[in-house]
Amino acid sequence: MNAAEPVKTGLLAVVGIGPGAADLITPRARLAVEQAEVVAGYRTYLDLIAHLVRPEQDVLSSAMMQEIDRCRRALALADEGKRVALICGGDPGIYAMAGLVYELAKENGSTCGIEIIPGIAALNACAAVLGAPLMHDFAAVSLSDLMTPWPLIEKRLHAAAAADFVIVLYNPKSGRRSSQIVRAQEIMLEHRVPETPAGIVTGVGRPHESVRLSTLARMLDEEIGMQSTVIIGNSATFAFQGKMVTPRGYAAKYGLADAVRS
Repeated sequence: MNAAEPVKTGLLAVVGIGPGAADLITPRARLAVEQAEVVAGYRTYLDLIAHLVRPEQDVLSSAMMQEIDRCRRALALADEGKRVALICGGDPGIYAMAGLVYELAKENGSTCGIEIIPGIAALNACAAVLGAPLMHDFAAVSLSDLMTPWPLIEKRLHAAAAADFVIVLYNPKSGRRSSQIVRAQEIMLEHRVPETPAGIVTGVGRPHESVRLSTLARMLDEEIGMQSTVIIGNSATFAFQGKMVTPRGYAAKYGLADAVRS
């Protein structure tokens, strides 16, 4: 490098925009988008933040299943000295792009700065509209076997179910993949009573949002797709006023009246 050549100070911000609602995008995420010279992402997510993008900003839109190319391009631009915002739905560190960005940066010897901007994850948003199902220990498991072998997913389902975790199921079903959610239900029924509350939330935070409270035995009667998240309660979870509630344990430890006063 020539001594007179300025040092490049590019930055790649991996930005979580939450579940889709404009009022669930954090101020830090908004600022990262506003400060970027280039905004990159899956086109559906870019549509959700179209109101934040200025005409002078470059926009790189790509389709689903193009994650590696999307991250490579974003890193390359940041390495050139650009300020880039790579948009992710939910939280970028939960089934999204943060890990892939670091893997590619290591592989390619990238020198740009990398910043992860957290967002409200699907499990947070879905839990909120269902009530309070995640008040105690829980496990999140993706049923997509695109990158994880199904036997390993089954092993994790058995382990989480046996440990009485509340279970959050990501990617439960798609047009080409419908048997996994059936098998997941079978595994859960080996460890939980059929009446265990189960919530199905589809399109959380978006205009077509759908919230259904069912039971473990009957949850497959509900419409479930790729935009759905399924939350299955533990042995203590109960339904109240159309909501799911998993007790934290205050009532058992202190007595219900004391818990209410505290």
